[in-house]
Parts: sequence; C-alpha cells; structure tokens
Amino acid sequence: MNGLDPKTIDRLEHQTRDWEDNEVAAFLKKQSERKERFFTIGDFPVKRVYTAADLKTTPLEDIGLPGQYPFTRGPYPTMYRSRTWTMRQIAGFGTGEDTNQRFKYLIAQGQTGISTDFDMPTLMGYDSDHPMSDGEVGREGVAIDTLADMQALLADIDLEQISVSLTINPTAWILLAMYVALAEQRGYDLNKLSGTVQADILKEYMAQKEYIYPIAPSVRICRDIITYCARHMKRYNPINISGYHISEAGASPVQEAAFTLANLVVYVEEVLKTGMPVDEFAPRLAFFFVSQADFFEEVAKFRALRRCYAKIMKERFGARNPDSMRLRFHCQTAAATLTKPQYKVNIVRTALQALSAVLGGAQSLHTNGYDEAFAIPTEEAMKMALRTQQIIAEETNVASVIDPLGGSYYVEALTTEYEKKIFEILGEIERRGGTIKLIEQGWFQKQIADFAYETALRKQSGEKPVIGVNRFVEKEGRADIEIHPYDQTTADRQIARTQRVRRERDPALIERLLDQLVAVAQNENDNIMPITIELVKHGATMGDIVEKLRGIWGTYRETPVF
Repeated sequence: MNGLDPKTIDRLEHQTRDWEDNEVAAFLKKQSERKERFFTIGDFPVKRVYTAADLKTTPLEDIGLPGQYPFTRGPYPTMYRSRTWTMRQIAGFGTGEDTNQRFKYLIAQGQTGISTDFDMPTLMGYDSDHPMSDGEVGREGVAIDTLADMQALLADIDLEQISVSLTINPTAWILLAMYVALAEQRGYDLNKLSGTVQADILKEYMAQKEYIYPIAPSVRICRDIITYCARHMKRYNPINISGYHISEAGASPVQEAAFTLANLVVYVEEVLKTGMPVDEFAPRLAFFFVSQADFFEEVAKFRALRRCYAKIMKERFGARNPDSMRLRFHCQTAAATLTKPQYKVNIVRTALQALSAVLGGAQSLHTNGYDEAFAIPTEEAMKMALRTQQIIAEETNVASVIDPLGGSYYVEALTTEYEKKIFEILGEIERRGGTIKLIEQGWFQKQIADFAYETALRKQSGEKPVIGVNRFVEKEGRADIEIHPYDQTTADRQIARTQRVRRERDPALIERLLDQLVAVAQNENDNIMPITIELVKHGATMGDIVEKLRGIWGTYRETPVF
C-alpha cells in the first residue's frame, strides 16, 4: 500500500472530481485553457493536478530512502551532502598535446573529472595516416593512434587523483589498454584508478552507428573489458551503458531508459556465462543518460531507472550485494536541444537541464557549451558551462537535501508510470526474441526513427516549441560568434608521431604479438585485454589491431529499415 487507506483515497478522488465539476468548470467559462496537448515530451499524459490519491499504485517501500533498496531516492545515503557530483566537462580535439592543454585549463577552473572525446578515425579504428582518415584527423575529437598519443594526452595529470572517462565504443578496449599501459609505466596501482570507458557497443547498432565488427565479437569484447576490470581495476567502471546516444538519435525518454536496460541485460548475461558471480562485477557497472527539456519528466526518469535497475539485478540476476543494485550514472545535457538561432539562449536551456539532472541524482555531469551547435566548444563556452554546474552546487542550496522532489504527487506518480512502461517495453523485447535479435531485425532502429519523425513534425508545426526556431523568431544574419578553429597542422603533427613509432618499434615482435591476438580472439574463453596491453606497450597502432581482427571477424552491415 502507499500508506493511504481506501476511504481516504476515495475521499480525495471525490474531492478532485467535485473541484473539476465546479471551480474548474466555472473558471473555464471565463478563461479557457491553452489549446495544446498536455503531454510530457515522452508522450505521457499530464493531468491538471495531482493529489495523494495518484500514489495509490506506488508502494511506500518503492519510494524508500536514499541508499536503500530500490534506491529510487538515490544510490547513496548522504548523496551531495558528502560530496557533489563529479563535474566532468568533455574535451577532445587535435593531438594529445592540444587536448591536454584543455584538460589543464578546465582542471584549473575547478573541474573534478576528465572526459575525452576522440576523433572519427580513432572511433572507427583507422590510424591517422590511413586514406579513410583524410580530413578528419583531430577535427571532432582527439586523435589517438599509439601509446605515445595517450602519453601526450594525459601528461602531468595524476591518474590516481583524477578520474578519466574515455568516450569510445568499437575500439574501446584498445584505448583502455593504452590507459592501463600508461598507468603501469608510471608505476600506478591499477586498483586506485577511477573513471570509465564507454564501451557500450549495442547502442551503436541501435542508434549511433559507430561499429566495426559483427555483434557477437563486439559483445565479447565488452565482456572481456568487464571481467578484466573486475579482477584488476577495482575502482574503474568498465562500461558506461549509454542511453544518451539513443536519445540523441531521436528516441523518446522512456525508450532511452528501456532500451538501455535491455542492453544491460545482454552484458550481464554474457559475463555470467564466464562463471564470474554477479556481485563480483555488477558494483562497477555504470550508465550514461541525457537530461532533456521536460524538467519533471527527466527527474522521474532517473528515479524510475534506479528502481528498475535495482529490481532487475536483485530479482532477475540474484544480486545480494547492495552495491550491485545501485544504478550510478553520468549525465549530459541535451546536445539535440541546442540551437544556432539566438544561441545564447542555450545557456538557459543547459542550466535547467543540468538542474534536473542534479535533482534526479546524477553522479557525474557534463554541461554543454552554448556554441556547440556550431563547432567544438571554445574555452569560454566550456568555462560558462562549468560555472553553471558550480552555481547549482554552491549557490542554489539544492545539494543540501537529498531527492528534494521526492514526495511530489506529480513526480512520484510519473516515476511509477515510467517504471511500469519500462518493464512493459522490456517484456515486449523478451517476447520478440531478445535485444540482439531485434537489433538485427531493425526493431529498435524503427522505434527510434518513428518517434524522431513525430518529434520533427511537432517542431515543424509549432506544437513542440523551440524558442528562436518556431517561437519568438528573429530575423538574424550570420551569427556573431567566435568558434573553435581547426588547426590545419593537426594531421601533419599527428601522422609524424605515428610514423615515428612505427619506425622505432620491433616489427618482428609486433607480428608475433598480432598472431597471439588472433589466437586469443579465436578462443572464446580467452580474454582479449592482456594481449592488447602487450601490443600497445610495444608500439602497435590502433589500426594494426583493428585490421588484424577484421580479417577473422569481418565487419557488420546493417539491414536497412523503412
């Protein structure tokens, strides 16, 4: 029960109906309501008012207390009263040295964690001197080909004192291997390193489309990252299961939530097949979600996600350790909501989205730069984005109370509606044959595309307001804005280092290690991480490793969806 007896619920419902029939009806005769759909962005209907009676389907134990199962109100008992969320502004452009300078600037401004964007060749496993990399080296992220690049990227940064996030997917294990090799070179204790590697490849097939190999070997790589980190990097998050990119591809908030948990199920099942107990690896699983424009919906989404995750881990996978049931997530404000027209308004959008992430209990947060609709953000834009987080943390006092919107009739009712809908979608996925089968059939892709199309129509018609685009539009010429420039020397500088590494390494040793890599890849029971670490230590490039495995695994080709 929710704590209210049936008579009280009946009285409240009767009182609300009486209010609707009298006060509301009389007022509507004098002044009508706005002629629009009253729905959340995720298409949940929104009532005129909520009362305690709307919580009749929400058991009190499902709301609970922070740090207690099912963790609706937060994964930890003291939350931001102990320490605020990690302020983790993402950076990545040019060479390792270029991005290293941005890292140091942000740390000097008060940033508390590092997050790294990689360029498209690095994401897709091409060395910077490969023909496919032409024109893209260091343009939309930092270029990393070899361990020497990782050394430049993290120069003078104490990896035992600051957490490092690597936003990388199909080549995630190679970047992690470079990170490990660098830490060992410096004599660090791997168990003291913190941060995360994104790694979540399933959402790539669903949404972002950055993949190399077929699904099975790609999931195997994720499995190997998780099991390696569970044994050797006790504080490191081996995967960031990501709804953010599902959302940015056009999914609804509830699809973002449900599809991400569907991917979670696949990864957990794959690791369990190795014989590793769930409580040995689950405490370090982490997530990445977006915070969009519908303020209360986002708060409810985050609360429902924690509750659903806790129930899945306990009831489906038999977890006993509470740490295995605590959903911890990084959050980013929504890049898809940023506009070029009246671009300074993006500061306001980002601030409100960041506030909903904090009220929803995020463990780590990136706030977008106001100029990101144009290019990689400038230092000035990143400082403003960081200051946004600092103002929320230090001036608003919202971090003093845990889950301050808990108990709101609307937020609690919407949280329960989200939980119900998430489990309905997960049930449908199971009935249809599971996540991987539905990816191959294009089911997820179609669900996302359909919602994206409906959203586009609503923006076009003005039903979904976008200030500066379809509401309060101004005639504007070319935007008066200084954007981040692309350094034309980037590719030359990067290629020179990659070719130097190739000249100085032992080619015979590299060939022997690549042959060992093939043997490991062909044995499903082996872990691919140790041999990859050896390869990068001895000068193997990302392209060497990716191409060798492409020879045995092939590449993935998506079935088009119409």
